[in-house]
Parts: sequence; C-alpha cells; structure tokens
Amino acid sequence: MQKTDFIGGLAKGLQVIEAFAADKPRMSITDIANVTGLDRATARRCLLTLAHLGYAEYDGKFFMLQPKILRLGHAYLSATPLPTILQPVLDQLSEEVGESASASVLDGNEIVYIARAAQMRVISISLTSGSRLPAYCASMGRVLLSALPPQEALHILNTTDRITKTEFTRTSIADLTAELDQVRSHGYAINDQELELGLRSIAVPVFNHRNQVVAAINIGAPVAHVSVEKLRKRFLPAMLKAQATLRALLG
Repeated sequence: MQKTDFIGGLAKGLQVIEAFAADKPRMSITDIANVTGLDRATARRCLLTLAHLGYAEYDGKFFMLQPKILRLGHAYLSATPLPTILQPVLDQLSEEVGESASASVLDGNEIVYIARAAQMRVISISLTSGSRLPAYCASMGRVLLSALPPQEALHILNTTDRITKTEFTRTSIADLTAELDQVRSHGYAINDQELELGLRSIAVPVFNHRNQVVAAINIGAPVAHVSVEKLRKRFLPAMLKAQATLRALLG
C-alpha cells in the first residue's frame, strides 16, 4: 500500500474503538490517550465523533460504546458465510459430546470467536461471538498458530505479552514452539488448565477444500467432568468427524 492511500484519521478512530474492553467499558479522554498512545486532543476528537455518530455515549466525563457499534462486527459476520456454515456443525458436535463447542479465527496475536454452541456449564470465562483470547495459551490459538509458517508463528509469539494465567501456563518461547511442532505433527491441540484453572479443551483446524486452514474449532469442558484421556478418546473422534464435514462444505 502506498503512503498516500493510508487514512490516518480512520486508523486513529479504530484504535479508539479497540481500546474499550470488558475490563474498560467506561473510559475518559485521558484513559483513551494512555491506552492508544494518541495525544489528548486527537483522542478527544475521535471520541466526540463516535458520540456524535451514535457509536458512543458521553456523560461529561466518561465515554461508553453503544449498541450501534455492533454494526461493525455484524458486517463481517454477514459478509462471510463461515460463521453460518460453522454454527450447525458446532451445534451437532456440542449435542453429541455434551460440552460447549466453539470456532475462532486468528487476528494478530489473538483468536476471535465467530461461532459458539454453549452447554450449561459453570466456568468464569464468558465467551460469545466477538470474544477474544490470547492465542499463545488457548487450544484454538495454538492450532491456528501451528498452521502458519514457523517463522511467522515465532514472530507472533515474540511480540506477544505472554502472561502466566495459571500455574500451568506455558509462556517460554522454547516450550511454545515445541508445542506448536507437536500440534503440527498430531493435528490437534490440548489445553490443560493453561487458560483458566478447572478448564480443559481440545482443538482441531478447519480446512477448506484447498487444504487451507480457515478457522479452528474446540470443545471446552470442566476438569471435574473430563480427563485429558477423555479429550483424546471420546471428543477427538467427534471433532475429526466435524472437521471432515466442514471440509466438504467449505469451498
């Protein structure tokens, strides 16, 4: 892309939108400036523009995103058939194994959930379409990273803030690259309480008919209900069946 094709104002506005998060739903101009690195005047103009257009609300001190912002995410979900194709397969998979099933794609160093079939289990992570998790410590993230050229995956790991989520979280580059090698070899990833204590998951890639990885699907289950062995022996065959179904459906 040529420099003259880049619209700086649009890029700054998107930075401001992305600064809001579950733990930061209400933010002041100073908060936004600190998170984005923008100067206060630029942050203020972006926020006031969003408020004027109905994407944010301003109470005189704090800004909050409004439901209209969902139009931006809905545009992606409407424009691509992938979530629509994935959802019934996830529903069937979840019903078959009795646990929640999800699908995600890679966005930088994070995974973004694009479809989910949830069972009534109690875990602390609230996941819906649009939810994001760090790729390095999520089963679907490791599947998606393993599908990249090794140097590209290594670059993402090196530029990720690899936080220790639990006592089981692997964060060293050596451990994570070894894990990605294993995922490439085995064709699936297992996460045993690295993202959240009490939660295990198994993930496999989703291929299109050209053998390209276009997404990942996983099953997550409480440790009290599911052993690592059960993930492999009971859940993996069902997931591979879903994988084959999706390969046939995706052009």
